[in-house]
Amino acid sequence: MTASIPQPMLQKPKQGFWGLWNISFGYFGIQIAFALQNANVSRIFQSLGSSVDNLAFLWIAGPVTGLIVQPLIGYYSDRTWGFLGRRRPYFLAGAVMAGLALLGLPNTGLLLLAAAFLWLLDASLNVAMEPFRAFAGDMTPDDQRAQAFAFQTCFIGAGAVLGSLAPALFNWLGIANVAPEGMIPPSVRYSFYLGAAAMILSVGWTVLRVREYSPEELAVFETGADNFPEAGHEPLVYPRSGPLWVGAGLAVLALVETLALDKQLYVLGAGLTAFGLIQIGVRVTTAKGALAHIVSDLAQMPVQMRQLACAQFFTWIGFFIVWIYTTPVVTAQAFGAIDTASLAYNQGADWVGVMFAFYNAVAAIAAFLLPVLARHIGNAATHAIGLLCGAVGFVGILLIRDPHLLLLPMVGMGIAWASVLSMPYVILTRVLPPRKFGIYIGIFNFFIVIPQLVVATLMGGVMRSFFPGEPRWTMLVAALMMAAAAAAMMLVKETTKVAGE
Repeated sequence: MTASIPQPMLQKPKQGFWGLWNISFGYFGIQIAFALQNANVSRIFQSLGSSVDNLAFLWIAGPVTGLIVQPLIGYYSDRTWGFLGRRRPYFLAGAVMAGLALLGLPNTGLLLLAAAFLWLLDASLNVAMEPFRAFAGDMTPDDQRAQAFAFQTCFIGAGAVLGSLAPALFNWLGIANVAPEGMIPPSVRYSFYLGAAAMILSVGWTVLRVREYSPEELAVFETGADNFPEAGHEPLVYPRSGPLWVGAGLAVLALVETLALDKQLYVLGAGLTAFGLIQIGVRVTTAKGALAHIVSDLAQMPVQMRQLACAQFFTWIGFFIVWIYTTPVVTAQAFGAIDTASLAYNQGADWVGVMFAFYNAVAAIAAFLLPVLARHIGNAATHAIGLLCGAVGFVGILLIRDPHLLLLPMVGMGIAWASVLSMPYVILTRVLPPRKFGIYIGIFNFFIVIPQLVVATLMGGVMRSFFPGEPRWTMLVAALMMAAAAAAMMLVKETTKVAGE
């Protein structure tokens, strides 16, 4: 019998300008929605009666939702093929659900209902957004990935500028930015309506304008038609560490109860216990489904992915703290207001939107400059420098009281944000098997949402214990986290070899 000779791997054709534009344009609407959330949800919660100390816990919807949704969407989008393609069905479904959530969030008069709409919004944005990272990998060759992620970052920046500025722009057009106590200002409500429309239209553009490669084409591009391993047929690994995670989770729960610690820590203990039980369950049953594949791939992460995960953990603690607390810090420190129904508070909250728009505009520009620096010093060192710029920016928010001068720290924050959105993924897609981009990027997002969960469960207690009535010191904590992330990046060993080649 004559052995078949594997066909050589074919290189994906490079995308032109409009190809890269169409692949990434959906991110414009997604980021408008994210920017509206980041700049206004704390404002909405405070307007509906939440105290500053409870803000972090009310934001818990995001990390919990992402922890569940992102790896599952990654797993299924790797295996989906229908008349819309592989990733596009998820873009479209997420966009429609997010549009509905954006319409509902500013129109509820109840704090708990607003938190529920935030949960729906986060779930929907995760469904739409998670496959976009894998989509860039699917549609571009390895040597064009940095350019593809730069386009994504540019649209993220542009969308965030519009989303962050929207309430101030509507106010400039004569729409009120104040409302009676317990109500959401009309300028904020109109901004969320704008976000719903932009989300559906921009994602719809990508869905309609891009033709995805078929599974057969992707097979040839990856390893050659004769030796392409079908997704789902690789041997699974069943970790033995499940009982340790269950023990750690139960220990946290017991400490919370025994020492009367902050009740928000129950979420952390329950999460650790659930993760351990999932590991035990898939090992005992030798399961073959989505959870088994996620657990197996998590246990087999490439070494560079593990190194990046450490940096991601500290990075996202820093950013999540800043997103939660910038509004109360700026309104109190630069505008001297804590009454959410006052004109000064709402002017300060609008200014936070301007600040966030400015850092995203900086990010859109920096996105095309960072790859130039990376060609000289490497992606890891470039990312470390970007993170240090963010740390300096966060310290600036702590120290500066003049509203206009607060734009200066946003330069550092914008450089860091551009780097966060591109450099880790450039490194990551070079070490991942292309047939599993979706599930591995979903798993990588664990190290985005887990730190957010840590902040959501711990930061309220930290505020009450160490910074009562002084939320500005949270910016110092955020800066220290970014410095730790930069140090972790210096341990990342880059490679240009893609796993599976």
